[in-house]
Amino acid sequence: MTYLDKDLRSIQEVRELLTQARQAQRALEVMTQAQLDAITAAISRAGAEHAKRLGSMAAEETGFGRPEDKEIKNRFAAVTLYEAIRDQKTHGILHEDKEHRTVDIGVPVGIVAGLVPSTNPTSTVIYKAMICLKGGNPIIFSPHPSALNCILETVRVIRQAAEEAGAPAGAIACISTPTMEATGELMRHPYTRLILATGGAAMVKAAYSSGTPAIGVGAGNGPAYIHHTANVELAVKRILDSKTFDNGTICASEQSVIMEERMEGAVKAALRAQGAYLLDEGETRQLSGFILRANGTMNPAIVGKSVETIAKLAGLTRVPPTARVLVARETGVGKGHPYSSEKLGPILGCYVESDEEAVLRRCVEILEWEGAGHTFSIHTQDEGVAKKFAAVVPASRVLVNTPAALGGIGATTCLFPALTLGCGAVGGSSSSNNIGPLDLINIKRVAWGVKELEELRGSAAARSSAQAAVTTDLDELVSQILRRLRV
Repeated sequence: MTYLDKDLRSIQEVRELLTQARQAQRALEVMTQAQLDAITAAISRAGAEHAKRLGSMAAEETGFGRPEDKEIKNRFAAVTLYEAIRDQKTHGILHEDKEHRTVDIGVPVGIVAGLVPSTNPTSTVIYKAMICLKGGNPIIFSPHPSALNCILETVRVIRQAAEEAGAPAGAIACISTPTMEATGELMRHPYTRLILATGGAAMVKAAYSSGTPAIGVGAGNGPAYIHHTANVELAVKRILDSKTFDNGTICASEQSVIMEERMEGAVKAALRAQGAYLLDEGETRQLSGFILRANGTMNPAIVGKSVETIAKLAGLTRVPPTARVLVARETGVGKGHPYSSEKLGPILGCYVESDEEAVLRRCVEILEWEGAGHTFSIHTQDEGVAKKFAAVVPASRVLVNTPAALGGIGATTCLFPALTLGCGAVGGSSSSNNIGPLDLINIKRVAWGVKELEELRGSAAARSSAQAAVTTDLDELVSQILRRLRV
């Protein structure tokens, strides 16, 4: 089969899936909230039951991350998310204000195109299917080619569970022959009403350029500030726990650690004590040439890999097998400073600044270079400092005293549990939310009339009369003052 044949076949498959999804949409639209809830619960149970197997499949097929952590992410998507949305009202009458005579009615947005990354393939499928079906929306997945098998299997598992619980055929589907042409057709087709774009920068940009409304996720590049009031050992533990979870594949994970000069000794001692390997100048230069490709994008060879694998690929011979994270001193931000960019692996940049104001400027600089609107973390016992940084840094999630990878998605914080993290307008995203079912519905507003035109005219006349009276009073006051001044 030629490439042209493959492209044509994949485009035809998308059109057939969209036709089936449109039929499914008609059935979902007339379902009750209870019926949609039953479907969502079934997806949750199936995701939890198969979490371990699907996590192992994802790690084996992609070579990214760790099977045990991917199992945790699958359970997070299947169970933690379900607990958060179980009692949400998304369909039918959501709210009625009898005093002001208004009613809010939730309706589905329609067919959703779900782009699935290779870093979090199975958990993303479970998560997106649940938030879509909770709102009464069919979803068609566009899988990353390097994670095709585990994505197709996850879709099969949850689709079977959903249909057994009453979901119509075609409500959950996946492209089996992934091509750029197929994804483009899915995103641009008039049947598609919304795109949930999770993936590389080029794919997210293509989603926003498709002409279809999209919720996209920009790059994460969160700095982590260890303030002088922090419990240093606990702060370092949290940062290393975060950066090693699934080998750093969650985009909210810390990408650099920042401290004042007075904290350098204590922080570096804690890093070494807890298994971080601090690169010397030569090793820093050697690894820097391996982090980014020639075009400035992240080298996929480091994504989700262990320290041992990265060290071997980069020719770092002195890194001990017990090392958990590689830490490299960085002094600048932007082109020519690869440690200032996103690194979806166990690699941290390290910045040492003169004082707190310099730290704040550096954090803003890093986020504006890459990761604007995403995530920033701070470790401090001073609530005022946390609020000061939160007011200034261009991030939609400011996390205090928690592992950023897990805090950002709502696993160790009370943020909404989600695997799609909006970056807001500053990050080129249409939302700054942790995306959930309420982001995937439209709300009809029903409003009863409470005034007649004569009342509006009467109000306008009353305002005009009052304004005239005020003007007269002012004129009289001015006249009195002038008369007194002449005396």
